[in-house]
Amino acid sequence: MAWGNGRMAVAGRASELDGTPPQGFARLTASARNLTTFLAGFLGIPRSQNDNRPGHREPGPAVELDCLRHILAPALLAAAAQRSEEIGIGADRVLIQRGIIDEDAYLDHLATYIGIGIETLEDVSPIDCLLPADGIHLCARHGILPIRQQDEPVYVSAPHGYCARRIVRLIAQYPSLLPRIRLTSTARFNAFLEYHSGNVLAGTAAEGLASRFPDLSAAPASASHGRLFHLFRHILRLVGPVVLLTLAPMLLLELCSVILAIWFLLFTSLRLAGCFSTPRRRPPLPRLHDSQLPIYTVVAALYREASSVAPLMQHINALDYPREKLDIKLVIETDDLQTRAAIARLGPMPHVQVIIAPDVGPRTKPKALNCALTFARGTFITVFDAEDKPEPGQLREALDVFRTHGPEVVCAQASLCIDNTADGWIPRMFTAEYAGQFDVFLQGFSNFAMPLPLGGSSNHFRTCVLREVGGWDPYNVTEDADLGFRLARFNYRCVMFPSTTYEEAPASFGAWLRQRSRWMKGWMQTWSVHMRYPRQLWQDAGPGGFFTLNILVGGNVLTALAHPFLLGELLVRSVMSAFDDSVASFFAKPFIELYLAAIVAGYLTTVAIGLIGLAKRDLLGEAWVLILTPVYWVCLSIAAWRALYQLLAEPYHWEKTEHGLARHSRLASRSRTETSEHRRGVAQR
Repeated sequence: MAWGNGRMAVAGRASELDGTPPQGFARLTASARNLTTFLAGFLGIPRSQNDNRPGHREPGPAVELDCLRHILAPALLAAAAQRSEEIGIGADRVLIQRGIIDEDAYLDHLATYIGIGIETLEDVSPIDCLLPADGIHLCARHGILPIRQQDEPVYVSAPHGYCARRIVRLIAQYPSLLPRIRLTSTARFNAFLEYHSGNVLAGTAAEGLASRFPDLSAAPASASHGRLFHLFRHILRLVGPVVLLTLAPMLLLELCSVILAIWFLLFTSLRLAGCFSTPRRRPPLPRLHDSQLPIYTVVAALYREASSVAPLMQHINALDYPREKLDIKLVIETDDLQTRAAIARLGPMPHVQVIIAPDVGPRTKPKALNCALTFARGTFITVFDAEDKPEPGQLREALDVFRTHGPEVVCAQASLCIDNTADGWIPRMFTAEYAGQFDVFLQGFSNFAMPLPLGGSSNHFRTCVLREVGGWDPYNVTEDADLGFRLARFNYRCVMFPSTTYEEAPASFGAWLRQRSRWMKGWMQTWSVHMRYPRQLWQDAGPGGFFTLNILVGGNVLTALAHPFLLGELLVRSVMSAFDDSVASFFAKPFIELYLAAIVAGYLTTVAIGLIGLAKRDLLGEAWVLILTPVYWVCLSIAAWRALYQLLAEPYHWEKTEHGLARHSRLASRSRTETSEHRRGVAQR
């Protein structure tokens, strides 16, 4: 049964089921709303959209542990209370997140101790919810669900943060609220919302952006706009080029060639400008005490990643951040039984929530991320891919970025680095490409306060702003690049920061082609979405954002599409002129200097940026692969044309990149070397 489309719809169905008049249900709902406000204030649910704020503390004593006085050892309870005071979170969460006591067992003891009821939610139907459909996401976020039982409002709470402590104090101060409050585990609470909410949460993940900001989504055009209108607009767009091709075909072709060459040069010039802009180094900030750290949500969208789950969790657990303040979301697909089994084999992980992305809308990574965003409790949120190996201090370094900058900076992007460089020439070229992109170009380009084309992982966001702008676009297959420009249109900024996440690059040409085609297709989607209304884009993002989109994103695609034509004409004319004197040489064409400058500048820029990046990574031994830049550019052109075909044939198809296939790991080799040297040093001492 689906959630209601509003309070009146819920009231109408309620009256059909039990005879309660809508007016009575409205009074009940109003009463529930007043009591919800009171409870929210007492339990400390913040007004922001996040679980807690940095430095937000709840004074002791840890009365939430009183129910365990004869269950656990006094020393263990004292240690939990001390840890609670140190990191600024409820002592019950310390015990649960550390796996010392099961959450259901703790809630049973707490309920018995204070005389409160446990709600399994098994007999609760969506019709019993006192919130309209558009308010269900608040339940997932704050862990409190108002329902109706026997014509009375009841509040089901899945305690987190300091909630258990506040409930104990609330009942002691207001015993009359005992019948109104129930406890349930986080797992049961989330399962109820996932499986009993109809398609509301799924629809929000898949269509939320398109419904709120239709002009900023790559979703199919709504039928409400009228098919004839869209058909007429497309015909008008085609009329001009057709007329020009009919009247002056050669003139138009020459003009297009000149424009492409100039665009090509602007693209390379912008990349060079970013490379030679010195990144601003800010003085290091004092390390935040654990009690000042906010809840941090870490999301990984997994599909057919059974072999990568255990290494991923090892690297997430190795992050220099209190486990009690990590809110980890693993999102998997409904048919991915292997990954689900791999997660189950890791054993109980109280700090991890596994979310099943429903089969609603496109099956894409951004839709899965939106499913996690609904349940995210962190003040900040970051995304990791299945094969990622982030540096342990990355979360704290990202927080330092937000502490250093003003509220307009809402995203911090870490550098991505290829780890399996030795797997072949493609991973080597990928290594040089990533080193130039993340360690050189984007680090400098970040100074220009222009939209930043984000990477697919290790981008850290202010959660409330991410929700404000609509989250990720489920219909864009490079959701990262799109989000960078959408944030700019809302007057927010993204910046780079010097932390590294190591990734695996595809080693075979087929795997590389599928991944790069998806990227190219997504850049085409991003350009077409934000250029729907150029004047509005200019007003939203300013001239800098307008030209960055067209030169950086548009230039990336256009150079790849145009490159084979420039090379092809050069080769064909050169061969034909060698055997036929009547054929004009390519070098006799007008603007030949411009064409050659575009090609040479593109090659040289790629090589120069790659060299600088490899030097920063101490990987100049791999620089020989840059000799293959012309070959790599031909491969990029193949990917671009394949992407253009897919954009027309299957625009929302997500081509999966296989992970866990790397044969070499530079990071693992370095770790083994350091371990060996350490052992030798110990033996010598």
